[in-house]
Amino acid sequence: AFILIYLVFLLIMGIPVMVCEFAIGRGSRCSAAKSFEVLEPPGTCWHRFKAISIVGCYMLMMYYTTVTGWMLYYCWLHITGTFVGASPQFITATFGTMLKDPSNLLFWMVLTCAMGFGVCYLGIQNGVERITKWMMGCLFVLILVLAVLISALLASRLARQITKPINNIDPEKGIHFYLVPNFDTLAQLGWGNVIYAAMSQAFFTLSIGIGAMLIFGAYLPHGRSLFGEASTITALDTFVALMAGFIIIPACFAFGIQPDAGPSLIFLTIPNLFVQMPGGRFWGMLFFVFLSFAALSTVIAVFENIIAFGMNLYGWSRKKSVAINGLAIVLLSIPCVLGFNLWSGFQPLGPGSSILDLEDFIVSNNLLPLGSLAFVLFCTKKNGWGWAHFLAEANDGEGRNLPSSLRNYLLYVLPLLIITIYLKGYYDMFSKQGPEVLAKWLVLAALFLGFIFYTASRKKT
Repeated sequence: AFILIYLVFLLIMGIPVMVCEFAIGRGSRCSAAKSFEVLEPPGTCWHRFKAISIVGCYMLMMYYTTVTGWMLYYCWLHITGTFVGASPQFITATFGTMLKDPSNLLFWMVLTCAMGFGVCYLGIQNGVERITKWMMGCLFVLILVLAVLISALLASRLARQITKPINNIDPEKGIHFYLVPNFDTLAQLGWGNVIYAAMSQAFFTLSIGIGAMLIFGAYLPHGRSLFGEASTITALDTFVALMAGFIIIPACFAFGIQPDAGPSLIFLTIPNLFVQMPGGRFWGMLFFVFLSFAALSTVIAVFENIIAFGMNLYGWSRKKSVAINGLAIVLLSIPCVLGFNLWSGFQPLGPGSSILDLEDFIVSNNLLPLGSLAFVLFCTKKNGWGWAHFLAEANDGEGRNLPSSLRNYLLYVLPLLIITIYLKGYYDMFSKQGPEVLAKWLVLAALFLGFIFYTASRKKT
């Protein structure tokens, strides 16, 4: 049921916002640090929105580099054969042991930063484009193979004898759980919570709202319609995500792992799965290698944006921007690393939360939707870039065009949807902590929205 809602948000929010980002980038030929200033009418204040993109990109990398480091570490564990013949208890304990070791987490986080900035140092075509295209192509092929093999393996009678599921849990129930909507459970969790989570996931998976896609719009040549490009990217991204579900969810039921274990799920289910498979060490190594590629492609994309900030704002060379920002990201990522061990007592969003949760809340629940709102308003309002300029840029080239009839949807309906779900998410998230806590967070949310609309309402002088 969550996936159905998520797919709806990809269509009604994800693709339109991505087209806006691409159009602003290609129209300005700059990163978000300068794009508004290039395109905004004189006397307006749209350039203030660059703060959302700059803060968002840095903050996203403050924790995403750590999570990518987890993937690199698990790749190493499979290469060295750590999980060969391991029990489910050992695999579960390994993840907890990793989080408690700050030096280990720090090493893999720094390695992630070095790899990401190293690719960006080579430039757009020789580094970012060439390497990410190869990495994602390999991931695409591998995930197709694994999805077919593992779904067939887990669903068959023979597979149940081979994998020896824990507590007689039938892996076929995992496929049923994944594909058959359960709206009763959805109601128990709260429609507001689920809708808000689906919207945030749609923004997060497409990296929209903080200018991470805008920078690639700046490098896109004319000759291809941006609506067609955004549709293709969304379709491929969604296909890979759904195929990943065919790998992970049935494995949860095969090995008695709760499917709501959160971000750690992949580090608990996948090793258990490959331990039971013939040649599992090899398949597990490949899976985490290419999963690391997928994570690194996001790291590289956002690093490229961050590097462009320095080049656009201060006139730095690529080499200088790589050096300065590389050091900055490593230092800024340290709190997230320590949040699982030395600073684990700091629980900013309530018991059980961590610094990563706070950073993710700021990015996913605030900067992504608010940044998306700003991009949409800039492209549609008369005192902004304006609908005519935006539509001309979006439809410049071959491919599917953005219908002009969608103007009122983008100008009125889409902003209203973002605002409503944004505020509803705050209410559902903090209402259980008492009226005083809820009131404080709602005031903060209102201030954020006030900044957006005050800036967007400034008219030409």
